[in-house]
Amino acid sequence: MKKWLTISLLILSVIIFSQNEIPLPGISLQVSPPQQPRDLVNTLELLILLTVLALAPSILILFTSFTRIIIVFSFLRNALGTRQTPPNQILIGLALFLTFFIMQPVWNDIYSNALTPYMEGKITYEELFSRSMDRLRIFMITELQIHHNEDNVYMLAEEVGQKINSIDETPNSILIPAFVIGELEIGFKMGILLYVPFIVMDMVVASILLSLGMIMIPPVLVSLPFKILLFVLVNGWDMVVGSLIKSFGGG
Repeated sequence: MKKWLTISLLILSVIIFSQNEIPLPGISLQVSPPQQPRDLVNTLELLILLTVLALAPSILILFTSFTRIIIVFSFLRNALGTRQTPPNQILIGLALFLTFFIMQPVWNDIYSNALTPYMEGKITYEELFSRSMDRLRIFMITELQIHHNEDNVYMLAEEVGQKINSIDETPNSILIPAFVIGELEIGFKMGILLYVPFIVMDMVVASILLSLGMIMIPPVLVSLPFKILLFVLVNGWDMVVGSLIKSFGGG
């Protein structure tokens, strides 16, 4: 022990009292004007990319099927009464993968008709955003029409004093919140349907416990394993995920 302590003190003294300074790498930041027009274009493209990445969560939530999926999953977990099982990370991850699966036709169209021509230099970034938004508009409008939620568009338009003759003429400032409201409505409707069988089971268990005189035992505690068993027996996850996929027809 003393030997290692002596060696450590010698090394430390050499480092502290050494005459030669230890060289450190220098770091400098410099902002220079673009030498060519393409340099400015690359800088703007980088800024646009960073902006898109910063807004990616909002874009994913507002323009895609993610909202409906995560709401249904939340209702399902509350109906089962399993609290934090499955965890939020698993539900969000599954919702993301289902979103990519459902939105795949939309992404393919955007990649073929917007991103690829832009990468080849055939269109500008304004046209890129325009074509991408047009494809997303088709998806949102189709979902509103399939589930008969066009009244959301006219309601919002009336609130801002704007007259809309056709849903296809709806500006994005009205179409996007109308689509999100429609997704909330559909998610809540599906959540109610998920709640009904589990509420019935809770009522049956509560009636049995009351008839047996076991009023001190919480009915939810007793019905929980039976609800999970019922959900497993009917292959509940496949039914829920399959119903969610079939509920989207605007891909």
